[in-house]
Amino acid sequence: MKDFKVPALEKGLEVIETLSQSAAPMSIAELCRTLDRSTGELYRVVGFLEEKGYIAKDPHTGNFRLTLKLFELAHMHSPVEQLLRAAAIPMRELADELKQSCHLSVLRRTELIVLHQEESPLKYRLSVEVGGRFDALGTASGRLLTAYLPREEREWLFERHTGFQEMSDGEKAALTEKIEQVRAAGYSFADSESHTGVRDYAVLIGNPQAGFMAALAVPWLTVPGGAIPEEELLAKLRERANGITGALGMTPAI
Repeated sequence: MKDFKVPALEKGLEVIETLSQSAAPMSIAELCRTLDRSTGELYRVVGFLEEKGYIAKDPHTGNFRLTLKLFELAHMHSPVEQLLRAAAIPMRELADELKQSCHLSVLRRTELIVLHQEESPLKYRLSVEVGGRFDALGTASGRLLTAYLPREEREWLFERHTGFQEMSDGEKAALTEKIEQVRAAGYSFADSESHTGVRDYAVLIGNPQAGFMAALAVPWLTVPGGAIPEEELLAKLRERANGITGALGMTPAI
């Protein structure tokens, strides 16, 4: 399918993507220069996109901008439903490969909510409850997602998080630094409070710039001989997470 070309569609998508990245409306001439296309190549494409309502012409300048039609179409389907569909098979494959359960979570205000879990094929396994709610700052997944929030949203979470507000200034500074380290590393981990010798690892699904994120996590045995090396585990997690992100039509942030 990679060799199957649809020139008109390709040009139309180029126009939409270029306008989405522009801070101001653009003329056809500006679009042609940016895309290295001739006026003849883009004139009918731009007219068709305007006719269908994907772009609109400024009545004063004649320049074009995106409308909200793509936004409207995207929101006709629940983002959570799309995420669950995209994640189901990769998570099942990950659980089978690692012989460990894995789970998918998102942030809601100051809590982490587990949306989905694929259980290990082994008879004895670690698992979490789908629909379970956890402290956003007390879990590997929660700290990962907090780390990638826009700074204003992160401050909002801190202000409304009872546990954070009850910390000393030193504890707040230490946790804030840990969250910054998570962002720099691109993954998060936390030793389990309920299972000795178990560490949870979490990586990012989605893209913060697109405003859509989730965490893919797996509990891992830390006892000697009980696990593959951390680097190998993270590589397998990221491979699945990036595949899910790509299936959602987004570019991985890491």
